[in-house]
Amino acid sequence: MNSGTFNAIKRSLVGALCLATVAAVPSFAHAQDTVPLTLKLPKEVFAGTSYDLPPDCKPEKPSTKPRAIMQVPKGTVNVALKKKVTSSSKPISGTLDLVTDGDKEGREDSTLVLKSKLQWIQIDLEQTTPIYYILVWHFHQEPVVVRQVVVQVSDDPTFSDPKKITTVYNNDQANAIGLGVGKDREYFESYEGRMIDAKGAKGRYVRLYSNGSTFRDPLNRYNEVEVYGTPAK
Repeated sequence: MNSGTFNAIKRSLVGALCLATVAAVPSFAHAQDTVPLTLKLPKEVFAGTSYDLPPDCKPEKPSTKPRAIMQVPKGTVNVALKKKVTSSSKPISGTLDLVTDGDKEGREDSTLVLKSKLQWIQIDLEQTTPIYYILVWHFHQEPVVVRQVVVQVSDDPTFSDPKKITTVYNNDQANAIGLGVGKDREYFESYEGRMIDAKGAKGRYVRLYSNGSTFRDPLNRYNEVEVYGTPAK
């Protein structure tokens, strides 16, 4: 093999290795492009002990370790703050704007309450946005488990075309509500909320489903939802 051929092969291998390395790292994961996601958590206010769980409810054990600090692209903000919220049922208590008003404290007057059985809320971000994390507080006054939680992102406000929907979280492992078999785990609500990695999914609308909880009544509750993305300039 002459030196010209050897050098050509060497350049080809180096180029392939560089391409593979770039492909393995998300575009927003470079240290110089990201910053820590700063969160403001509500006070911890458990007012009792957990209730007896139904046989089909097997939540993950609550972690005793601090939650890892997420890295997000510079310019990432809570794009859901003060945005319009709609729902599948008329509120029983509270108003829809409580979901995105920035108040996540564990009080009854800061919580939206919807009817029982399967219900959803939907946030209009007003523009298509890459979404990195979604943080959800359903009800953290007591350690309950909210059932069949599914979170989806789409540009279609009706969420009727499966091809236009990205499911970013689904803990309905039995497919009880018909939105697909979930791979995530049910969990106890806490003041930290549930952090969902949306992996940069793009969409204008965020829809969150729930199907009651292990609380003393079968109603659906939402305390606050934060959606972290980078809005268009």
